[in-house]
Amino acid sequence: MELWFTEEHSENVKFSIKVDEHLYSEQSKYQRIDIMKSYEFGNFLTLDGCMMVTERDEFIYHDMMVHVPMAVNPAIKKVLVIGGGDGGTVRELTRYKSIEYIDLVEIDEKVVVACKMHLQQTACKLDDPRVHIYFEDGLRFVRGKENEYDLILVDSTDPFGPGEGLFTKEFYGNCYKALNEKGILINQHESPYYQMHKNSLEMAYEKMVGIFPIMKFYGANIPTYSSGQWLFGFVSKKFHPVKDLQEEAWKAFGLKTKYYNTIIHRGSFALPNYILDLLS
Repeated sequence: MELWFTEEHSENVKFSIKVDEHLYSEQSKYQRIDIMKSYEFGNFLTLDGCMMVTERDEFIYHDMMVHVPMAVNPAIKKVLVIGGGDGGTVRELTRYKSIEYIDLVEIDEKVVVACKMHLQQTACKLDDPRVHIYFEDGLRFVRGKENEYDLILVDSTDPFGPGEGLFTKEFYGNCYKALNEKGILINQHESPYYQMHKNSLEMAYEKMVGIFPIMKFYGANIPTYSSGQWLFGFVSKKFHPVKDLQEEAWKAFGLKTKYYNTIIHRGSFALPNYILDLLS
């Protein structure tokens, strides 16, 4: 008997992965959590049937989420991660000895529990002494913060269900207040290709316009995400993501990365015309 995981990317397109074993399944207060072992992509996490992370290609997403802002402002000391219960974003942050404090806000504690059990590749640094985990709503958590963080990473799920509040004008406004005068915010912006995800991208873009003085987008190719093409948002109070790239300072960290480098950094902000038209 063959077992396959299938995710619907559009009404007419489905993406399937052959599964070796179903390792974990639970309905939490917020969502359905499943972890499966596959032949091609290793262990992978889905939430409500949507692909979140696989052992095979997670390094692409997490490299581009973390190292892009760190190369623009290598002096970052205090970071807030909203979402990211799989731990991959935190793992990459902990590679920087210069970072002193990491707050991780994850609404669903059961996601962290499941990933510690079956996705140790990403969850391996959640017990780092610099990491402080809060199991609560990110929207509510950030409301009370002001001038506190150098960097906010919104490593959220899709803009519906538990992650819906992280794609609102109120949330982005509160993030602006929570960042200091040099603050940077990075968020995942969905796929720009299929209509369902394109609608989510446009919605998030409209909510962010006018809040931060600098707002740019960059992309990466991630095989298991919808269409394979994924966008990230870079917004900042001070730094331009390409003009202010601190190439030599970032190289001095001596990190070995599987995807990110400073050439990729510059190139990722060069977007195809169909995406530029979408964001115009």
